[in-house]
Amino acid sequence: MNIGIIQGRLSKPVNGHMQEFPADWEKEFELLEKCGLNHIEWLITKGTNKSNPAFDKNVCLKRFPISSFCADTLVDTRIVDKEYLQENLSPICESAIRNNVRVITIPLLEGSSVEDPKIRNNFKDLIVEYGKQYPSLEFSFECELSIEALQEIIELCENFYVTYDTGNITSYGIDHSDYISTFCGKINNVHLKDRTYAAKTVEPSTGGTDFSLIFKNLSLIKYDGVYTMQTARGKMGNEYNTVLLHKRILKELYDAK
Repeated sequence: MNIGIIQGRLSKPVNGHMQEFPADWEKEFELLEKCGLNHIEWLITKGTNKSNPAFDKNVCLKRFPISSFCADTLVDTRIVDKEYLQENLSPICESAIRNNVRVITIPLLEGSSVEDPKIRNNFKDLIVEYGKQYPSLEFSFECELSIEALQEIIELCENFYVTYDTGNITSYGIDHSDYISTFCGKINNVHLKDRTYAAKTVEPSTGGTDFSLIFKNLSLIKYDGVYTMQTARGKMGNEYNTVLLHKRILKELYDAK
């Protein structure tokens, strides 16, 4: 099981934010190895959009096990504004190429939701150009969308993929088996998260997400990509032990498939 974690979960929350780029990001890579995880999904958030080391050409990230750049800065209603997308996505793509990071994760959630067909069509017109301009990159979309709506996006380019967020799919009410079988061959990252049907993120195996079913279905399609823990935060200051606990729970469920 190639399991890693979203950046920041091994550090205390920054200014109360659940998901933010950590100040001591290098220490997280030390802890990563210590707790037996394989990779980190690197965060690019609005709070550090200009100061993020990913944009510093004097900082080489090639030596770190980074599975993708997660473009959280795109969680904004302006995702369908051509200039906003150019200003925020193009530098991420250039940095990914420079640092040998193959995958860009694009969250289409909350402010960047493309549920509305008109907004989705505008987004499709813009994002397809990035798929063509950066053929060496994989653009992976993390969405709360119907299967049909997500298919509209994935079918635009060969290098468009799916980040399958188990918690989002649970709270959105999509059947996990249908989701996995539909996007067989197009899932390149699985966010491991448990949610209630009321969209509250909770400790693994305490919400509405059936991980046993998920792991069995992923095994059926012979999924061998990365798993990224994006689990609930526990007690502040106890991040390392929380991660170890969640890893153990998920690994046991995975091994029992």
